[in-house]
Amino acid sequence: MRFLFLLLLTSSSYLLHAQELYVFSEPASNIPAYSATAKLTARYTRSAEGRNFQRYNPEWMMGLSKTVMLKTSLSFSNVYADRFRWESAKVYAKWRFLSNDGIHRHFRMAAFADLAYSRNKDMYYDEMNLDGDNSGAQIGLVATQLLGKLAVSGTASVMQFMGTTMNHGIDTHDYNNLSYSLSAGYLLFPRQYANYNQTNLNLYVEALGAKGFQQGRYFVDIAPAIQLIFASKTKLNLGLRHQLTGNMFRIADNNYYISLETSFLNILKRNKHKSSTDSL
Repeated sequence: MRFLFLLLLTSSSYLLHAQELYVFSEPASNIPAYSATAKLTARYTRSAEGRNFQRYNPEWMMGLSKTVMLKTSLSFSNVYADRFRWESAKVYAKWRFLSNDGIHRHFRMAAFADLAYSRNKDMYYDEMNLDGDNSGAQIGLVATQLLGKLAVSGTASVMQFMGTTMNHGIDTHDYNNLSYSLSAGYLLFPRQYANYNQTNLNLYVEALGAKGFQQGRYFVDIAPAIQLIFASKTKLNLGLRHQLTGNMFRIADNNYYISLETSFLNILKRNKHKSSTDSL
C-alpha cells in the first residue's frame, strides 16, 4: 500500500506539471527519479525537389535521480539515401541545478549536453542538428517558469559539428552555431483534477532558431502543437514546424511531427531493490 501511494503521488506530481512537457524542446524539469520513458517520434516533410522524406527516432529516457536524467536515441530515415536505413545514434544528459518550487508554481534551471554520431558525412544542407543529419556535440542551458496552468521555457546552446565534409564547390557552411528556443505550454483540460486517470489536453507554441558563427546563416521557426496525456503516463504529441524567416538551405521549410511515449514510474528503483534482495 505504501508503494502504491508513492506511485500515485509521483504520477499526480508529474501530471500537474504536464504543460511543460514541450513537444519540440526540453524543459528544465526532468522525468521522475528512478523512472524510465520510451518514446517513438516520426517526422515527415516534402523537399523543394518534390521528394517525400521521413525520419523516425526511438528514444529511451531514464531518471537517474531527481536532478539528473539520461536519454539515448537512434534515427532511421531516407533523407540522405534512396532507401530507408539506420542513420545515427545520440546520447543526451541533463542536470537540474536550480529549483525554486512553490504551490502550483516553480522556477527551474538545468544544464544539458548532447553527443551524436551520424553516418551522413556530406554536409549538403546548411541546417545543422544532432537528430540524424550531423555528428557533433552540444552544450546549453534551459530555464523554465511554471505559473499555474502556464509554463514558459527558454533554451540557449552551442553546437559543434564534426566529421562532415562539403560536397559541392566552395565551402559556405557553418560548422558551429548558436541554437535557441522559446516555448510556452498551457494546460487546457481538465479544469480541475479529480484523479490521475483524467486525460490532459495541453496546447503549445514554440519559437525555434539557430545562427551560424562562420557564415552567419540563420532560421527562425514557429511550431504549434497539441498534446494528449492518458492515465498520467502515455503522451500523444501532434505538431507542425514552419519557417518564419531565414537564409539557410534546408531540407524543407515545413515538417510534420507525431510522437507517442509512455512512462514506467519507479521501475529503476524496483529493479535495484530486486537485485539487492536476490543477492541476499
